[in-house]
Amino acid sequence: MKKVLVLCTGNSCRSQIAEGYLRYFAGDKAAVYSAGVETHGVNPRAIATMAEDGIDISKHTSNNINEYQGIDFDYVITVCDNAKERCPFFPTSARKLHENFPDPAKATGSEDEIMSEFRSVRQTIRDYTKDFVEQYL
Repeated sequence: MKKVLVLCTGNSCRSQIAEGYLRYFAGDKAAVYSAGVETHGVNPRAIATMAEDGIDISKHTSNNINEYQGIDFDYVITVCDNAKERCPFFPTSARKLHENFPDPAKATGSEDEIMSEFRSVRQTIRDYTKDFVEQYL
């Protein structure tokens, strides 16, 4: 079983969404983790937007990258430029992949406009994670 880490700045939105989809698409092919270089808690809108697509991430926790120092990951996926720049050195042979997804937590406007941005980012991450599983797992 492959070990996949999704890394973001605060482990609240993008990495949580990616973790949810990777678990869904990979099934028993991978153990999936997510973490941040900081921890901000799981964003309630990320939980809500994933629930709209039938995936429950309400039990996810916001974890710091330091919690996973002892795990020999096969893949580390950074989902924002900040995490890529601040990603700590891993003494591992993990293949590192990067995709800079927009941060839906920075969306402004009405609740409908904000949720529209969450849905847009969710779809982009969904497509990316599906392709990742098909290509690498």
